[in-house]
Amino acid sequence: MEKKRYAHVGIGGRARMYYEAIAKTYSETSELVAFCDINRTRMEYANDILEKELGYHKVPMYGADEFEKMIIETKPDTVIVTSIDRTHHRYIIKAMELGCDVISEKPMTMDAAKCQDIIDCIERTGKKLRVTFNYRYAPHNTKMRELIMNDTIGKVTQVHFEWLLNTSHGADYFRRWHRDKRNSGGLLVHKATHHFDLVNFWLGTYPKRVFAMGDLKFYGRENAEERGVTKFYSRVHGQENANGDPFALVMDGNKYLENLYLNAEKDDGYIRDQSVFGDNISIEDTMNVLVQYQSGAQMSYSLNAYSPWEGFRVCFTGTKGRIEIEVVEAVYINGKDKSEVEGVVNGSKIVVYPMFGNAYEVDIQAGIGGHGGGDRVLLNDIFGTPAEDPFKRAASHIDGAMSILTGISANKSIASGMPVDVMSLVDLPGFRKI
Repeated sequence: MEKKRYAHVGIGGRARMYYEAIAKTYSETSELVAFCDINRTRMEYANDILEKELGYHKVPMYGADEFEKMIIETKPDTVIVTSIDRTHHRYIIKAMELGCDVISEKPMTMDAAKCQDIIDCIERTGKKLRVTFNYRYAPHNTKMRELIMNDTIGKVTQVHFEWLLNTSHGADYFRRWHRDKRNSGGLLVHKATHHFDLVNFWLGTYPKRVFAMGDLKFYGRENAEERGVTKFYSRVHGQENANGDPFALVMDGNKYLENLYLNAEKDDGYIRDQSVFGDNISIEDTMNVLVQYQSGAQMSYSLNAYSPWEGFRVCFTGTKGRIEIEVVEAVYINGKDKSEVEGVVNGSKIVVYPMFGNAYEVDIQAGIGGHGGGDRVLLNDIFGTPAEDPFKRAASHIDGAMSILTGISANKSIASGMPVDVMSLVDLPGFRKI
């Protein structure tokens, strides 16, 4: 059997899940042929992991300016993109133009213009793009899809969705590159793309109209000053004022953070441990969104990035009853631990309330590993030989576009104070046929 060849661009905290899967679990069907990143130290660390921890061979390393050269020389079938969000479109488009299919981390990209460029490239080249929505594969989320597909509560007319990011995980977006909206599109694109995709997936529909409000209410220097804080610092490493701050990320002594970021600063100047109460934060931490869907369903959605606990609650009301799901997730900081501890579920519960009948709790298969057990199933779906999936969890570029377009529309609504027609933002060939 001929192995499928993969090149990987963007070798930060999210990358290991993919290259470890290729090197370890799926080495009989898959081959890693190259790394590409702006930071050579980070690539060298990933190569050390391949060789010393995974028993694999080192792969050639290419700078960000050598992406085209990498594809020409190593001839991958597929390029895996886990770089900073604002660069996704660049690597996706160039890879396709050079004859490769692409697997992209969410979000597919971060604004409507880049989204349109990707759509146009797919139409032009005929290549495939897959967006890795691992939350679809978590057992509790798949169970919700199954219940709604099976008409358990009839036609869903209303959704209330609350996602809470805690003062560990939520705060981390305000330490990193995500804090600049030009890099990430804000949390309504970078993070909520997961949540908006889940609703599209659960209901089997896409968004039509969006209205939103959002602001920076907790993080940032101005908010801290209003609460009486007087002790500030720009970053944690080497700054005395960071001592004792529960929001400080200490990289010293953590081998992952030291090797991925602290030791790599000399290459590109990226600072991983910025203060969440510093200046120059342009993303929101408090967001509320109203969405009207093609199916006629309506959703109220909220995202908070400074909650005491991490997880989500969703309530679905339909013509035959109601379903409520609550999931509590473990504390996690990107890059501080292995990816399999990200989004680990500490507890989950689904309750069905029939219109005329007794409420009952639904059994949920326990998921093992990151994102509620979704990562492991997703990786098998990508690199293994999965059976036919009745839930159709594999996400296409259309799914990727329709999830980010909810967030992009929300950003536009926040800026204008007006509702936004989602399909006015892009021309998506074949959309009406779906």
